[in-house]
Amino acid sequence: MRVFVTGASGWIGSATVDELLDAGHAVVGLARSDAAAELLEKKGAIVLRGDLDDLDSLRRGASETDAVVHLANKHDWGNPAESDRAERAAVEAMAEALVGTDRPLMVANALSGLVEGRSVVETDPSPAVGPDSDRGGSENLALDFVDRGVRSMIIRFAPSVHGEGDWGFVTFLAAAARKQGVSGYIGDGSTTWSATHRTDAARLIRLGIESAPAGTRLHAAAEEAITTRAIAEALGRSLELPVTSIDPQDADAHFGIVGHFFGLSMTASSELTRATVPWVPTGPTLIEDIENGAYRQ
Repeated sequence: MRVFVTGASGWIGSATVDELLDAGHAVVGLARSDAAAELLEKKGAIVLRGDLDDLDSLRRGASETDAVVHLANKHDWGNPAESDRAERAAVEAMAEALVGTDRPLMVANALSGLVEGRSVVETDPSPAVGPDSDRGGSENLALDFVDRGVRSMIIRFAPSVHGEGDWGFVTFLAAAARKQGVSGYIGDGSTTWSATHRTDAARLIRLGIESAPAGTRLHAAAEEAITTRAIAEALGRSLELPVTSIDPQDADAHFGIVGHFFGLSMTASSELTRATVPWVPTGPTLIEDIENGAYRQ
């Protein structure tokens, strides 16, 4: 297949490009900068210049390829409404270009905030509906196009998609530990996170666009539940720092922006995902990655 990938030079996107190319697919990667374009060209991908606000480029990428993987997001923490607006407009533009084709459109989402008190399962719908909701309601918007001849599917990522070079939540936790001189967990550290190695997430993306049915929700959650205390203890061992409990009232001051998320359980089952596509995670666990030094720098 010829696959259009947004966010192709990003953390998960660059691994996805490698996975697709290694499997014999051609890749058209969206690039908004010269650096991103150069990176994609070196990998052997075709470059389409543009960004999430360039809807004509998004329509072109979708209409001229056999599948779309949408991983890009503005992640503008200072203006989330703008990120949500851009996300919805981008998904709508690409989905409209695919109407009546039965081609796959995979849209990324996160696992947080979908349910409370238990792990998210693939049959749980996103509560975000409409343009004013989280991510502009893009998950439900994409699935609305199934009835219009688009093989829409969703991939939900664990809060930690980890590995060397990660710039996500665990990187922030490691930075906070170095700054504070201790590796902390909140309260008793019993809250839990799911996790997936970056290469396993990329493989699931490929398997999804190759074979998952329309309307599928896939969970990139190789490990369902790791306690936040276990994460803090692994960081302590890796960074050679003491480990301590942080009072929940002090979490934001200690951890910064990641403090809120570290105090939440964000877990998901991938049982139905593994029954739908032949996904068998083979990458290191999150604790192994931490202890092997992926977050020392």
